[in-house]
Amino acid sequence: MPTVAVDKADLWERLGQEFASEEFDTLCFEYGVELDEDTTAEVEEAIRKGLPSERPQLKIETPANRYDLLCIEGIARALKVFLGKAEAPRYRLLYPPKGEADLLTVTIHPETKQVRPLFACAILRNVKFTPRSYASFIDLQDKLHQNICRRRQLVAIGTHDLDTLKGPFRYEARAPKDIMFAPLNKEQEYTAEELMTLYESDKQLSRYLHIIRDAPVYPIIYDAEDRVLSMPPIINSNHSKITLNTTNIFIDVTATDQTKLDIVVNMVATMFSEYCSEPFTIEPVKMVLPDGTTKISPDLSERHMLAHASYVNSCTGLSLNTDQVGKLLSKMSLFPIVSTTNADEIEVSIPPTRPDIFHECDLMEDAAIAYGFNNLPHTFPPTTTVGQPSAINKLSDIVRVEWALAGWVEVLPLTLCSHEENFAFLNHEDDNNTAVKIANPKTLEFQVVRTTLIPGLLKTIRENRSHSLPLKIFESGDVVFKDLKRERQSRNERHAAAVWCNKTAGFEIVHGVFDRAMKMLEIPRISNSDSKAETGYYMKETSDPMFFPGRAATIYYRAPPQKRNSTLERLKKDAKAVLHVHDDIVLGTMGILHPSVLEKFDIQYPCSAVEFTLDPFKKEMQKIWTNEE
Repeated sequence: MPTVAVDKADLWERLGQEFASEEFDTLCFEYGVELDEDTTAEVEEAIRKGLPSERPQLKIETPANRYDLLCIEGIARALKVFLGKAEAPRYRLLYPPKGEADLLTVTIHPETKQVRPLFACAILRNVKFTPRSYASFIDLQDKLHQNICRRRQLVAIGTHDLDTLKGPFRYEARAPKDIMFAPLNKEQEYTAEELMTLYESDKQLSRYLHIIRDAPVYPIIYDAEDRVLSMPPIINSNHSKITLNTTNIFIDVTATDQTKLDIVVNMVATMFSEYCSEPFTIEPVKMVLPDGTTKISPDLSERHMLAHASYVNSCTGLSLNTDQVGKLLSKMSLFPIVSTTNADEIEVSIPPTRPDIFHECDLMEDAAIAYGFNNLPHTFPPTTTVGQPSAINKLSDIVRVEWALAGWVEVLPLTLCSHEENFAFLNHEDDNNTAVKIANPKTLEFQVVRTTLIPGLLKTIRENRSHSLPLKIFESGDVVFKDLKRERQSRNERHAAAVWCNKTAGFEIVHGVFDRAMKMLEIPRISNSDSKAETGYYMKETSDPMFFPGRAATIYYRAPPQKRNSTLERLKKDAKAVLHVHDDIVLGTMGILHPSVLEKFDIQYPCSAVEFTLDPFKKEMQKIWTNEE
């Protein structure tokens, strides 16, 4: 969740009231934000010691989808309406005296489709900045860039002193060698290619160079005299930079996502429109799109949604009428109108500052916040139910408890691992049809979702080499496999695994701990040649490269037969028994780990391992519960 630092005295002035730290903490909680820190005590301590200090600040943690709360302007506006000290503002477009014909025009060239095709803009007229409001203006852009803009990859914001420019403007895309201008805070002109080299060592801007570096053309914005405004998403021009003396601001927003583009341009324009000579007004801009059509930007139209008092009451346990629900929604900066034809309906107008509202449940949540979660009635549910663990968790608990009682230590490794650990380190090859891979992983340690528990257990042994031998550890947890037949194209499997590490391999140890788990699950052991046995488990030698040759086995499970009512089904069963054919499934593997596997995990002692799935036993567990009931 984003944390916004606001000037304490400035906020009190905007709210028209001073709060004790505890009182403001309570107010924040009631509104759905959280007071993370009050720096007043630190500032006072610094002053007593004669150290330089800033003004006291309040650090407020806001919901990730409330972009209107990312600056002091939005927070003060929302809390003031919530406290009933002001009405929510209605944002509107203010056209020039001559109407649409006098609007600034921006022409979008078709070449921009190759790199950053979407564009929006707005104008704030007669703005009066103070040093603190100017700093807040810059900080909001940074907060949006790091949040919804995804570090400028999806959206980038540029702001300019409109009085230094001459319209109409052009949004183009040119080859890097054909672009030349003086970037922000520099007097010398550079080509776009030179700028890419120049900013490689810049701690802030170097993070954004990759967004357009390999593109054949770079986006660029020009005015009527071919002066550059900005090269999004990298840097603005020094010519049009904003200062404390700037009064007319041109906001440009480029993007690859239309929804986020609309949200960002509306947010920047509406949050700082309060500083215009006519508060909460924004001057629109006419955009000429590549196909020749025109569009007015920004779009500040309010969305309309129906809310029902009965729905709010059913979710909150209240008994409110439409007028009462409407008053609650008004406290959350919404504009409700009670229906005159339906006693249960409320038509709600949603301002452009509230893109977080999608469905009626969001309106219900706002009504509950305005009423106060602590004020909601406590009621018992109308039905009484008795919970029970899922079958797979019950199976896991049986194995975990039994292995723990046998002296084994349970570990909890991470679910994600590197691609090498999941495949190459175990002498396995990736067929690209097994593991779910992470797109753009942050580190090499988290590239795939594990398909086996063994790497996590071996890494645990590696990190605990200083402990006395033997090391005997286990885990019962989920692994994930690709499964294109399912809607989510993957499936979870619950596995149990154990690893023994000592001066001797201890194959018989892991064999015994597995047999103990099967005994507790009431699965009998049968011979692999016993075709008459209806259910049980058995083992066959295998040649898995993860294990030492001749010291590995595959575990098979024969599920109990289902009830066969027809004569034909009974005959099929008898025929399979005669032909020694059974639908046995692979349950898991066990064996002595290959020395090359241990070397890759930097383990110096021999180890034996066993891993098997618990999923085939779920149905039997459910049957047992059904009989018990």
